[in-house]
Amino acid sequence: MSTDPQVLVKPVLGKGSKVVLGFSGGLDTSFCVKYFTEEKEYEVHSIVVNTGGFSKDELNDIEKHAYKLGVKTHIAVDAVEPYYDGIIKFLVYGNVLKNNTYPLSVSAERLTQALHIADHVVELKADAVAHGSTGAGNDQVRFDMIFHNMIPGVEILTPIRDLKISRDEEVEYLKSKGVEMNFEKSHYSINKGLWGTSVGGKETLSSKGMLPEDAWPTQITKSGTEEVRLHFHKGEIKKINDKKFEHSSEAIQYLQMITGPYGIGRDIHVGDTIIGIKGRVGFEAAAPMVIIKAHHALEKNVLTKWQLTIKDQLAQFYGNWLHEGQILDPVMRDIESFLESSQRNVTGDVFVQLMPHHFQVTGIESSYDLMNSKYGKYGEMNSGWSGEDVRGFSKIFGNQTMIYHQVKKHADKNH
Repeated sequence: MSTDPQVLVKPVLGKGSKVVLGFSGGLDTSFCVKYFTEEKEYEVHSIVVNTGGFSKDELNDIEKHAYKLGVKTHIAVDAVEPYYDGIIKFLVYGNVLKNNTYPLSVSAERLTQALHIADHVVELKADAVAHGSTGAGNDQVRFDMIFHNMIPGVEILTPIRDLKISRDEEVEYLKSKGVEMNFEKSHYSINKGLWGTSVGGKETLSSKGMLPEDAWPTQITKSGTEEVRLHFHKGEIKKINDKKFEHSSEAIQYLQMITGPYGIGRDIHVGDTIIGIKGRVGFEAAAPMVIIKAHHALEKNVLTKWQLTIKDQLAQFYGNWLHEGQILDPVMRDIESFLESSQRNVTGDVFVQLMPHHFQVTGIESSYDLMNSKYGKYGEMNSGWSGEDVRGFSKIFGNQTMIYHQVKKHADKNH
């Protein structure tokens, strides 16, 4: 990604100013196009960055919608593989779940999208960059920080945030301009990507309430049980059952097709936003949840106690810092190097039983499995030490604690 600042002094925006807009074709970004072109008379150049949430047909529909709204140019960037290589891979290595619940579905993809949008601003020598984030969530900070870092001095336009406009008001505005789109769908804010789909609606605005069945993008169509075998090579998923994949992003998409119809990975996440308030959002992430749990099960067998301990600590920081938009912090490259190194023996098969609404990891097979009967069977026998060895070890291992209690007992008695 380019980091060369193109504009150090903000231009005065006026009629004909060139604006690059991150565009999804949804309610918020559709409003932005109409507002910029008709109220401000800006020249709008839209860009959709596909992080795994759109099919070819959907991308074609988005392009048609953008031009119908009035954009000057529109491009689509396929960022699925770079998204996996630059971020998702490390979330798998770290088994990252925000608050032990959420696989950072939107957090991760927004950063990838922002980086590509910034590149387009540089390419077009645009006067401003725009996004459709509201003033109440995390995305506004993520987009803003990437833009400040990558294209410092370029003005950031955020009409939804600045106008404090509601979704109902956006709908009315667009209808008044003759815009035709599925406004019923706009009652729920849905963000779909390679690493899961978030769903926001009236049920997630308070601390109680569950999304109705028809609000979930993937409906439950499977029943019964099904076993899948996931093969990891150095921490990356490369094979599902007998099907091999050139790139792990393809394996994720394939696994999603298998697991999604079971209703696996649906949940509500409550977390601390970057701006200091609590937030609640629904999400479905069947493939990510299965992959993370399967990967973790394999790691527990092939990594040592201290590898697991240190890796968990670094991964938790990595996930939190990424969630807060700090992907460009150089410390993230340092942690990624550690995570990469930790995966050198994370190779093997993991067996997962799928059922409606849940799944279970039933076991692993790996040449690197440290649960090796050659050296002993837990709770049954050992071949690497004798009973006398354990007696001596136990005495020495607990020696410091024994000294503490004896000294304390003597001191308490004399005071």
